[in-house]
Amino acid sequence: MQFQSFDRAYLERLRAGDFRTQEHFVSYFSELIHLKLRARLRSPEDIEDVRQETFARVLTALRKEHGIREPERIGPFVNSVCSNVLRERYRSDTPDQPLEDEHGEIPDRGVDVIEIIAYKQTQEKVREIIEELPERDRRIIQELFIEERSKDDVCRDYEVSRDYLRVLLHRAKLAFKVHYLKKMAEPARQQTG
Repeated sequence: MQFQSFDRAYLERLRAGDFRTQEHFVSYFSELIHLKLRARLRSPEDIEDVRQETFARVLTALRKEHGIREPERIGPFVNSVCSNVLRERYRSDTPDQPLEDEHGEIPDRGVDVIEIIAYKQTQEKVREIIEELPERDRRIIQELFIEERSKDDVCRDYEVSRDYLRVLLHRAKLAFKVHYLKKMAEPARQQTG
């Protein structure tokens, strides 16, 4: 499965009701929703009902004035709406009846495929951006944030004071931010170009 990054232009096309964008959106998330639901619901009809209700709610929410404003939150939003629809379905199946001892357990919700995929996409983007940084910035970020080395050890290795390390770290974070913003703008340029 090809993972998708979402940008502001994609979100605006989705809000505007662009047919191709909606078609892509539904196709992309249908596969993920199916993966999430197949272990929780037995019949294809139930899965389809939850899928359709999820998309109806998501697309309605996207078109509201204060709907999703951050494109990178689309995946987690779809996931949470799907989880809510699923919970409502469990509740409606047994409205006011206590569960008997023989009743099967509600399937485990521990593994959330959409959330895992969104997390892995974010990790991959961060790795790519760090690799693009100048060597000193890259090493400082890796040593402090990824390897979680102490600031004292890093100061000793670079032969700098903690005050100057703060300056170096600030510069490295700024470089990361510049590369991050450039990276996030790339999908928008590719889609409009």
